[in-house]
Amino acid sequence: MRRMAALVGTLAAVMAAPLAAETVAIRAGSVITDAAGDPTGPATIIVANGKIVSITPGHGAVVADREIDLASKTVLPGLIDLHTHLTGDPGGDFWKEATEPDEWGVVVGAKNALVTVRAGFTTVREAGSAQETAFVLRRGTAEGLVPGPRIVAAGPALSIIGGHADVNGFRPEVNELLDSGFTCTGEVECAAKVRLASQNGSDVIKITATGGVLSQQGRGLEAHFTPQEMKAIADTAHSLGLKVMAHAHGARGIQQAAEAGIDSIEHGTYLDEAAAKAMRANGTVLVPTLMALEGVSEGLGKGVYTPVVEDKIRAVQPLMASLVSRARQYGVTVVFGTDAGVFQHGRNAEELGLMRKQGMSDREVLASATTGAAKVLGMESQIGRLAPGYSADIIAVDGNPLADVTVLEDVDFVMVRGRVID
Repeated sequence: MRRMAALVGTLAAVMAAPLAAETVAIRAGSVITDAAGDPTGPATIIVANGKIVSITPGHGAVVADREIDLASKTVLPGLIDLHTHLTGDPGGDFWKEATEPDEWGVVVGAKNALVTVRAGFTTVREAGSAQETAFVLRRGTAEGLVPGPRIVAAGPALSIIGGHADVNGFRPEVNELLDSGFTCTGEVECAAKVRLASQNGSDVIKITATGGVLSQQGRGLEAHFTPQEMKAIADTAHSLGLKVMAHAHGARGIQQAAEAGIDSIEHGTYLDEAAAKAMRANGTVLVPTLMALEGVSEGLGKGVYTPVVEDKIRAVQPLMASLVSRARQYGVTVVFGTDAGVFQHGRNAEELGLMRKQGMSDREVLASATTGAAKVLGMESQIGRLAPGYSADIIAVDGNPLADVTVLEDVDFVMVRGRVID
């Protein structure tokens, strides 16, 4: 046992060790440094200390400890998914929440982090999890103990009592036992819960501004928090330097969230003109998560969901087919996010084709998952493009995603923070 423990400790130390001593030269067939530009010809990217040092034309002689041959590939920035749930898998009986410990989410999350990063997603925003699971996973991927993407973690979502993200479907005493501690009523309590989330390590505040499709609550999908509660949440978060993402389906809930200063609307199913105008006026972006509906629809009639959830899925199906085009019609900025975890992790890139199907160009779609998503995270000077000083978050594919964004569904090479993912 001592020898095994020593071996595990040695392996952990090696994985966590910085890459400061190694300089890597990537020989690329062509490079897309930014979704706004065009592919270059052959180029060499030098990486050291987890960052890009230089990008130079051609494959001339360089001083490097290692070379990576991607001469037949298109090299571009790693993709960013603004809405994932790494610590959960799709389907399953809702009552397992009462039988499985939160710690199990870290095990599931480690599995899904690897699947996700291998699919080309080098940064994700974890949009709601149990108390510590996403934070633990965030540290594991940052230190190299767990292969996976950079994680921007929300932690537990703020909810009204009995709302989406609170516990539903159990006896009252079980609901109380499973309570996350992040429900709130009134402006003062909601502000306090934002401060608590910040204290506990949240990178972003997640709220459920309306009802949800997959919760065991049959009531509607309209606004849950009052406008005053939502404003208290947004103002408090912003005073702490944090952004707020709001799960929102119903149009009035979307509108109230935007008017309150919420930074992004997740899902946005029932978006109408008034809600869209409020989003545009307040600079609120839409994260459409089209793959969420795609994934849950695949489970209809198979006993995956309870009857109350199946009814809600069928009710929103017709609306998602036009969501992106509706948003763009009213001048709302659309950025990339999938809700992976509602469907199988690793299929994230299928969202790209769904966005294109609703009228976005290949270039616009790629930008939404790189520079656009980086800006939402406030990390536009670190990720989302390839440039000296930026994090070495690099992927490679066959073909040109600016001509056909669906080539990103098959990624051949991934590097995160200068670490190559096997």
